[in-house]
Amino acid sequence: MKFTAVAAACLSLFSQVRGDTNVAGPSSSKVVLPSTFKPPQVFKNANLVHVITLEKNYAKENINVLIENASPEPQDEYFLPFTSDQMERIGGIEVKDRKDATVTGFAVEAVEFDQTSDTQFYRIRLPAPLPAKGQQTLGISFFYLNAFAPLPAAIQQSEKQYLVYQFSAYCASAYPTLKQKTEVKLPSSDIPDYTKIAGSGETKEFPQKQGSKLTYGPFPEVPAGAVSPVKVRYEFTKPVTHVSQLERDVEVSHWGGNVAFEERYTLFNYGANLSAQFNRVKWAQSQYFNPQSYALKELKVPLRVGSKDAYFTDVIGNVSTSRFRSNRREAVLELKPRYPVFGGWKYPFTIGWNADAKQFLKKKSGDTYMLNVPFIEGPKQQEGVAFEKVQVRVLLPEGAENVRFYTTIPESSITDYTVDLQQTYLDTIGRTVLTIKARNLVDDFRDRELIVSYDYSLVASLRKPLIVFSSMVTIFVGIWAISKVDVRFSTK
Repeated sequence: MKFTAVAAACLSLFSQVRGDTNVAGPSSSKVVLPSTFKPPQVFKNANLVHVITLEKNYAKENINVLIENASPEPQDEYFLPFTSDQMERIGGIEVKDRKDATVTGFAVEAVEFDQTSDTQFYRIRLPAPLPAKGQQTLGISFFYLNAFAPLPAAIQQSEKQYLVYQFSAYCASAYPTLKQKTEVKLPSSDIPDYTKIAGSGETKEFPQKQGSKLTYGPFPEVPAGAVSPVKVRYEFTKPVTHVSQLERDVEVSHWGGNVAFEERYTLFNYGANLSAQFNRVKWAQSQYFNPQSYALKELKVPLRVGSKDAYFTDVIGNVSTSRFRSNRREAVLELKPRYPVFGGWKYPFTIGWNADAKQFLKKKSGDTYMLNVPFIEGPKQQEGVAFEKVQVRVLLPEGAENVRFYTTIPESSITDYTVDLQQTYLDTIGRTVLTIKARNLVDDFRDRELIVSYDYSLVASLRKPLIVFSSMVTIFVGIWAISKVDVRFSTK
């Protein structure tokens, strides 16, 4: 999509929320309801397909459900239940109309009603009220972080790794479901253990196994709130890469025509621990055969074409085991940590690069500028990467004001945003800094847009050159004045 088209569309979507910090962005995504709240039984699920994807190191769930208004009045609020533990680990909730892609405007909000209850809710507000007996097909998608437990919890460094995932064969719902099934997609057909339950109809036992897929159901009518706990254990000899903290800085320079990026990672491998001491010799020997391993050996970070001056450091200093390739077709930063990151190990590091401002920054009417950058970039791995806490800071030029932003990251994942001032070199009042905090994101949201609009006048742009010029003139005048002072002793 062209930048101008995106900019025009997003200007109309900027929120009208304003405060003393003169920033506008997404509205609050939490709704407070009475402690006695229970979802009214105004809907029923006519048909539901629950798809759980475990092919990466986080769980992705898709609920495709045909809802029907069972009340005589139009309804526009659909509630989705989760446990308190799931509410801490869930992220990236998005809703769309499965049959009509042009239907937009689904609002997803966390409901706060009773902190002691184990059942919490997200409220989905439909774009338009559904009339009595009306139907609509919803596609609900979300992710769970920290979803797996290795079993066994400790293994040899050359062994296979197995993970366990627990869930319900019945999709959690606040409404009765007339027909449903749950599909579990796994990375391989090596599934030594999984829970078996009684079947229905001609099928005596669930699940049905087809290669790397398990299917529980179809089930007949299931009441609201029904659960059927099951678990599956499967082979996943890949690193369970988890970033507990990502701090991403985007620094805009109008005079330099440059946008500088820096990302600081606190990375863990949440896979199985080593059952014995790490053997460096055995590890070096095995690399000649390049076997599959649950240790993290390298990371690949695709960047925008034209990126330059990439670097890779950790707490010790510069890491020379990296490679940066940049040409007309691609720009890739290949990272190799100082040591293989096995289960339970930690590796903090920093990467950064520069890019031409023309790729990201455009001037709109008058003194208004618009910056379009990815909300997160980072590694792109076959096994996936999960981000627990994300902080994005956009450092705008000194004097920038009327800051507004829009992002295609799910609004329910944004936890906070502020605008502050930060002093840097040769500043007088400090640079304007937009800080956005998010939680529980995954690499599926890589390259989702962050669009920042701000005003930057000619007077503000000349502030720093004038300060530098006046400072130099003051210094030279001071030196000249001092040189005219006669400090010689009088001969009289």
